[in-house]
Amino acid sequence: EGEKGSHRGLLSVLQKLKGTTESVELRIVLLGLDNAGKTTLLKSLASEDINTITPTQGFNIKSVASHGMKLNVWDIGGQRKIRPFWKKYLENTDLLIYVIDSADKKRFEETGLELEELIDEENLKGVPVLIFANKQDLATASPASEIAEGLNLHTYRDRQWQIQACSAVSGEGVQDGMNWICNNIVNKKK
Repeated sequence: EGEKGSHRGLLSVLQKLKGTTESVELRIVLLGLDNAGKTTLLKSLASEDINTITPTQGFNIKSVASHGMKLNVWDIGGQRKIRPFWKKYLENTDLLIYVIDSADKKRFEETGLELEELIDEENLKGVPVLIFANKQDLATASPASEIAEGLNLHTYRDRQWQIQACSAVSGEGVQDGMNWICNNIVNKKK
């Protein structure tokens, strides 16, 4: 029954879910360094105009409906001064989406350390991680496989993880990531 909507694109299911009993509510935290493209990604999920984005000061909360689930996405700004507050928002998280600027090689180490710290968080024990290797539309972007290696993703044995190359600006790869969420997490919650 729940499979019906899965062939429709994300945008067409963004209308408010019709209070069906089988909709699953997921709490997703969207994190990443400043300028990684989190807000653009979020807006491409919520089909908002992405030309008017300003850096996120605190955080945005978006509810995105997809495949009979409601994703409550917390887009917590990545500026250094507010990073200590990330931890507050991690309780009862079903999934962590971590966004990386694939073209910003100088910050790979920093983003890797932040991710490691998040993975160690008590509140995120065993929580699946979807990593969007964003900005693949830029010529200088590193491939997702290279980033996965740099982040030592293969050492994360206590949880499911997936790295997905994407471009939040063009939307390429974003739906694939959403499909992974649907297949791996929603079906478990039902």
